[in-house]
Amino acid sequence: MKYINKKRKILLIIVISIITFGISYYAYETKSNEEFDVEEQNLEVEENNKTEDLSEETSGKIVVHVSGAVNQEGIVELDEKARVADAIEKAGGVTENAYMKDVNLAEVLEDGMKIYIPTKEEVNNQNQGENTNYISAGTTSLANNTNSSTKNSGESKTGASNVKSKVNINTASLEELDTLPGIGESTANKIINYRKENGKFKSIEEIKEVSGIGDSKYEKIKDLIEI
Repeated sequence: MKYINKKRKILLIIVISIITFGISYYAYETKSNEEFDVEEQNLEVEENNKTEDLSEETSGKIVVHVSGAVNQEGIVELDEKARVADAIEKAGGVTENAYMKDVNLAEVLEDGMKIYIPTKEEVNNQNQGENTNYISAGTTSLANNTNSSTKNSGESKTGASNVKSKVNINTASLEELDTLPGIGESTANKIINYRKENGKFKSIEEIKEVSGIGDSKYEKIKDLIEI
């Protein structure tokens, strides 16, 4: 009888041990899963924060092209809501012969603009009626022409009269290309499609590779375009 009771006690101890082990193992696994879930959530939060930070770093910037009578022509990166004065400062300031009388330094810029600062000689020549084409951005012209015929051509974004501008065939929109003589909407679309398929034009002569633009049409537009 005592042997049987002892056997039962041993069996009971084994059962209790198994149950205790099972409970402990279950608690351990549950805790591990919870810790893993928390760690995974933390990783997701970190990744989201990194994405947001990257987004903040890349947003809020614009790029404009500054050329003409400035010390360092080229592309400059500015904050959104930057003004013409900021772009000129980034380009090293203007040269001594820059014509600044009608430049609106307070104008708010937009991404993709080209700002051209003319020289005093260019403006004088234009006022004297010489047949010269001065570059603006296809977006912004910063020279004023007191010649009445130029005044009739309309106002530029800066509030100054718009000096005739060259069209950048690497960045011009369909509407800008359509202003070129002999280039209608269909040919303008072909130019844009050519850029997409072959990359930017390496020279203005390369535009003759576009279907519909031969030597004759090129001669009409070569002085009105740039890259």
